[in-house]
Amino acid sequence: MASSALGTCFRALGLAGRALTAIGLTAAGAAGHAADYSGPLFDAHLHYNEEAWNGKTGPHPISDVLARMQRNGVQAIMANSRPNDGTKALAAVIAERRTMGVTGAAGDITVVPFIRLYRNRIDYDNWFRDETIYAMVQDEFARGTAAGPYRGIGEFHLYDSANANGPVAKKLMQFAERNQLAVLAHVDDAAIDLLMAHAPKARLIWAHTGIGGASVARVDALLAKYPWLMGELSYRPGLTCDGGLLCPEWRALLLKYPTRFLIGSDTWINQRWQSYDELMQGYRRWLGALAPEVARQIGWDNGASLFLGGRR
Repeated sequence: MASSALGTCFRALGLAGRALTAIGLTAAGAAGHAADYSGPLFDAHLHYNEEAWNGKTGPHPISDVLARMQRNGVQAIMANSRPNDGTKALAAVIAERRTMGVTGAAGDITVVPFIRLYRNRIDYDNWFRDETIYAMVQDEFARGTAAGPYRGIGEFHLYDSANANGPVAKKLMQFAERNQLAVLAHVDDAAIDLLMAHAPKARLIWAHTGIGGASVARVDALLAKYPWLMGELSYRPGLTCDGGLLCPEWRALLLKYPTRFLIGSDTWINQRWQSYDELMQGYRRWLGALAPEVARQIGWDNGASLFLGGRR
């Protein structure tokens, strides 16, 4: 009887030991975050606005912003700037250095130019009915850039979703669809439906995937409804939780639609340039907690497939 009791005791200790080992491994996995994503990044929402360069004497000259991109492994940018001179300047410098065979700060970066609708801050509130904006977009499109033709229009804002039905908003959506241009739109979920009604086959990129906080269920429904819709994730409320990792419902949504999301810096003010390293490291952190192939899709492949023919 004593022998039987002793055997029972040893078996219990063995089970307890295995349980403790399993708990220890689980705790170690939770405490030790997976390695950050180390692949290339496609910054799909970048502004080089006038206050950054300010007549070439601003706080962030081209050499500065290119160095920030390079040290963060950003190999392509979707550039749109107020005014468009900022995007054209980036494109010209990179094109010139490539022609000269220069690599490094500029030679490894590809500019995907978008036509910004804003010549100044006044245009933010009136572009959707301003025919001079439509004329400006057509002129810019005809000229192109040193990096090649424009590939999209935007970012534009609609502070009232009803203005998606403005005459110029409608014409620009149709212009984009007709010329196979992507559209970067800072709008709410109601405006997505209105804009897509004008141009059902336009490639609409939802800046911030609803900065106003549209629910994950609503985002899911819109992605299912519009196969050409993509979500860009800068400033998205509720995206990350403790430790800078994806919140569970967003993780599930990205895993459901791994080919439909992009990342971006949204350098709309100079402070965003100053925190560019932290922004990119934040993306690398939560991307690293995804399967490598999914991390690569969101961090690079989706943008590259859309604008670079998938090339690295």
